[in-house]
Amino acid sequence: MPEEPQGSGQLQAQRDAPVGGQAVLEGVMMRGVSTWAVAVRKPLPEQLRADGLRPDEPALGDVEVASFPLVSVLQRHRVLRWPVIRGVVALVESLKIGFQALSISANAQVPEGEEEIGRGTWAGTVVLALALAVGLFFLLPAGLTNLVKDELPNSVVFVIVEKLVRITIFLTYLWLISRLVHLQRVFQYHGAEHKTISCYEAGLPLTPQNAQRFSRLHPRCGTSFLLIVMVVAIVVFAPLGTPDWWLLLLSRVLGIPIVAGLAFEVIKLFGKHRRRRWAQVLMWPGMQLQRLTTREPELAQLAVAIAAMEAVLEVERPGETSAEDLVGLEVVA
Repeated sequence: MPEEPQGSGQLQAQRDAPVGGQAVLEGVMMRGVSTWAVAVRKPLPEQLRADGLRPDEPALGDVEVASFPLVSVLQRHRVLRWPVIRGVVALVESLKIGFQALSISANAQVPEGEEEIGRGTWAGTVVLALALAVGLFFLLPAGLTNLVKDELPNSVVFVIVEKLVRITIFLTYLWLISRLVHLQRVFQYHGAEHKTISCYEAGLPLTPQNAQRFSRLHPRCGTSFLLIVMVVAIVVFAPLGTPDWWLLLLSRVLGIPIVAGLAFEVIKLFGKHRRRRWAQVLMWPGMQLQRLTTREPELAQLAVAIAAMEAVLEVERPGETSAEDLVGLEVVA
């Protein structure tokens, strides 16, 4: 049964289920072990203007649901399920599904008869987004710190300063995007996704009213994962000291898979022990960051998230999944 956190007035589930998801444009993607689905509320014909919906304007049409089979490469090769490696593979698969879901949701907002966004455009978007993330969160902190390395007493201080710069950039980035008007409804759908997953994990019937009772924060959220990545990077890069600038930047790029894989293991450990006090204390900072990337959803948005979840549950049998099947679902909420 769900427990109610003291003072919050909202329920939180106390177990993990083999489901996860992602907010998209006017919708939600939900992922299970063998299926993923995306539900999107389409605009009414009179809402389909050349400049699109206003930032605060909800789509008022029907909910369109599409589901797809999912065969994870993790289930095909045992070596890919080894610790650290499995985290990297799972994250790559999650990114692939996430961008596909975004493409579907974006094209659902295009008026009938107009040309949809092509695969080439989305491929370019993916490359640009990944390059921006690597440059902003890994190369820029290293480069800025390298400019003042002669003023720092030793390599330990260098690493500490670099990580403080990285975390500062990360927190500033989250705060800035949390202020963007165009993303507020996406953040509401993010909250709807979390609430729906928690409602399912608690074993309650999936209704908008039941889901609304749950917290919009979830232990397996990608926002929390990113904070863990920032902290784990301290441990991974500290032994390298202060190499020449070109080796410094190269090491930050090549070290990303190791950092991501280790962070995956950390959040997996937190999820396994989520009811223990030490895990709750360590998860608390990441949970609070979700206040920047989630908003309280409307009942209509919860209905969309539930539609995506039900599409997955039409195929999934969560009680029959093995431990191996669950690998890769730790960081998808």
